[in-house]
Amino acid sequence: MLVNLSGLKSVGLEHFLIIGAILFSLGIYAVVTRKNAIMVLMGIELILNSANINFIAFSKYSTADLSGHLAAIFVIILAAAEAAIAIAIVLNIYKNFLTINIDEIDNLKR
Repeated sequence: MLVNLSGLKSVGLEHFLIIGAILFSLGIYAVVTRKNAIMVLMGIELILNSANINFIAFSKYSTADLSGHLAAIFVIILAAAEAAIAIAIVLNIYKNFLTINIDEIDNLKR
């Protein structure tokens, strides 16, 4: 039995932009409202992933070149480096202050 798919809408640029905006909004919400440093880092990762979705979508729907894909790969590499360095900083903060809550870390020198 064959199913007629001609009545379905195709996925367009606006769908990708809506998903990117939702991810960006959730990332901003996580960064602003969370006190835990790990949750703030997860919010930053959501923001970077929303930028990747927008890079890929604009690259697909605007031109035939790979500039958006290359920018997305650069952002993925940047996010991996940021995560490694940020986790090292969070572990060092936990070793010194015995907490990872951002509000409880009030001075850099003990």
